Amino acid sequence: MNILTGNTIKLRALEPTDVELLYNWENNSDIWAVSNTLVPFSRFILEKYIAESHMDIFQTKQLRLMIDYAGADKTETVGAIDLFDFDPMNERAGIGILISEQKYMNRGFASEALELLINYSFNILQLHQLFCHIDSDNEVSIKLFEKFKFKITGEKVDWNKTPKGWKNVYMLQLINHSNHS
Repeated sequence: MNILTGNTIKLRALEPTDVELLYNWENNSDIWAVSNTLVPFSRFILEKYIAESHMDIFQTKQLRLMIDYAGADKTETVGAIDLFDFDPMNERAGIGILISEQKYMNRGFASEALELLINYSFNILQLHQLFCHIDSDNEVSIKLFEKFKFKITGEKVDWNKTPKGWKNVYMLQLINHSNHS
């Protein structure tokens, strides 16, 4: 069985046909606060990003995988999951998840994708730890990561400025205790 294939979803590499999806996601200002984005991305930049996505995580220090759901009649791309700030010296990486539309939320896709990426990160990349940053009021995301034993290890006060004021951000970490390199 493929380490990137679960019961209902499959994680896969970026394809040139994903440019339109990425263009829509990256230019959706509703999620910019979560992704720390301030400006839109051009199709040209996204096409270049996809063209370079074949490069090794050790070169680019990041990895984006698309989350595909094989439905009854067709396969749909429902989101993406990323490793970023990859630090091979300290054997760690940040992790982020996007489920693209409300109709795909609360169906277990993020949970299954996170479980697959944790297994990939610890068993293939042999990382010692994964981390993420989540707004302190994002209970759904916090519960998702805590389900997989991520622990809140810190709080960044007044970290993200929003139109409604400042938000605190939790740092969560998952340590791979079986990897003692």
